[in-house]
Parts: sequence; structure tokens; C-alpha cells
Amino acid sequence: MRIRKGDQVQVISGKDAGKKGRVLRVDRRKQRAIVEGVNIVKKHARPNPQKGIQGGVIEQEAPVHLSNLMLIDPTSGRPTRVGHKILAQDAGRARKVRIARRSGAELDR
Repeated sequence: MRIRKGDQVQVISGKDAGKKGRVLRVDRRKQRAIVEGVNIVKKHARPNPQKGIQGGVIEQEAPVHLSNLMLIDPTSGRPTRVGHKILAQDAGRARKVRIARRSGAELDR
């Protein structure tokens, strides 16, 4: 998966093109992600005292398709493609990490 929870991403197409935010949740099956402050929709909610919901019009983030998102390069702060690199380990097990194509910086810590 090229985009994971907690990544900084930029929207590259749609009504929110150019906006940046942090990924809150990823749905792998539907290939969608919820990004903080992006694709805000209004939802009408009924009051429910048992769940602590006051009711009224609530603004919340809606999912965005992963093809409309690009990861932000940690060194330059610009959008980048994602590559993979295999690192050798001491115990003989290799570890696969994501890298930024723009700078070569490692994205997984």
C-alpha cells in the first residue's frame, strides 16, 4: 500500500486539489482514505442523548480515492511518487520500506 494512516498527503485532483492534510483512516478494500480537512461534507444528524450526539448539521470529512492523493516528500515538502526499497537485516530477514522518488528519503520509520 503506498498510502498509510498518519501520512502527509496532497490532493492532486477534484474540488480540493492542492490541499494538504494527514491521513486519518484508509479503506484498502474500497481504495479510499479520509484526510484531515479535505472533502468536507455536511451531514444532518438527529439528536441521540445516549450517544451524546446533540443533533443538527455536522461537518465531517468524506473519503477520497487513493488515486487522487500523493504523498508529501519529508525533505522538500512537495508531492512525490512512492517507491520501495529492500533493506538487509542482521538476522537474515529483509525489510521492505517505502521511499520518496523525488529525494530518495525513507518514508517508513
